Amino acid sequence: MIKSNANQMSEAIRFAPCWWGRNPHVQTLLPTINRRNNSISIIKQRLETDDGDFLDLAWTAVPSQAIGTPIIIAFHGLEGSIESPYIKGLFHSIRDHHWIGVLMHFRGCSGEPNRTTRRYHSGETNDADFIIRLIKNRYPRSPLFAVGYSLGGNMILKYLGEQGNECLLDAAIAVSVPFKLDKCAEKLEKGFSRVYLRHLTTQLIESTLVKMKLMDFSHQLSKTEKEIKKLKTFKEFDNFVTAPLHGFLNAEDYYKKCSSRQFLKKIQIPTLILQAEDDPFISNDAIPASEELSDQIEFELSKGGGHVGFISGGSPWKPQFWLERRIPEFISSQLAVVDENIEYLG
Repeated sequence: MIKSNANQMSEAIRFAPCWWGRNPHVQTLLPTINRRNNSISIIKQRLETDDGDFLDLAWTAVPSQAIGTPIIIAFHGLEGSIESPYIKGLFHSIRDHHWIGVLMHFRGCSGEPNRTTRRYHSGETNDADFIIRLIKNRYPRSPLFAVGYSLGGNMILKYLGEQGNECLLDAAIAVSVPFKLDKCAEKLEKGFSRVYLRHLTTQLIESTLVKMKLMDFSHQLSKTEKEIKKLKTFKEFDNFVTAPLHGFLNAEDYYKKCSSRQFLKKIQIPTLILQAEDDPFISNDAIPASEELSDQIEFELSKGGGHVGFISGGSPWKPQFWLERRIPEFISSQLAVVDENIEYLG
């Protein structure tokens, strides 16, 4: 493996899919199927927001135990939660390393509808900023990291670019990122990817309809409940739901302003991006060129891996999940840098 340095793409492949799982859909679907019953104990915390809403956190350990202990903040993908297998896998790995993990549920994703008509989207960074600043203020001695998956990965990369040199995180990781939201929305309308599209739009529509029964959306949405049920694509949903609820003109305006690719050059903290060329969610022409990356980004582009899959070995009944090794490996390398800086400053 030739590690990507500065603003260069990786020239070799670090991840190699298992021989029986080279198909991108196997890579994408098997982790969810295989770990459906995986469990992890968590500590729940609810935080009130300034706009009268709330954010639900899920911790791997009591937060007061975080004095000096590395804290990893996780951001899930579209309609994800603490029940997402990739989050559980990450948290098990975090515990194995004696660190502390905390998941920030996006609004409405913790099992209870949030109180306001707004929810979350690929470029909503205000809630992440609120959580990061709160944790850094409460536990200033703890090295702080972020891991974002898919939608959460796009969000955290946008956030890093927005923060620049002012970022409070020590390092970050983004996995299976839809760098160009318009291109990826189009990708999901083609071939087998439409299966994923149907599943995700159904989830989005159902959660929207639940909220519509609890509060009045008539002053924001031009569509009725019956019309929303007929939406078939991300672009339709984003045009008629995401955009009006969050202050965008339309889907195109939302995609243009919130795609993370345009923020990559501004990132000023060590950042690892893990991406697969065969990702059924991500259009290849959405993947950034090397000159679009800041010199703080390490970009590892694998030929295989699917979407948040990256199964590297084992058997179909007991697969090995490479992300749960690679992410802690990167965090450990950055902790060594943090320790060196503390020793130097001391």
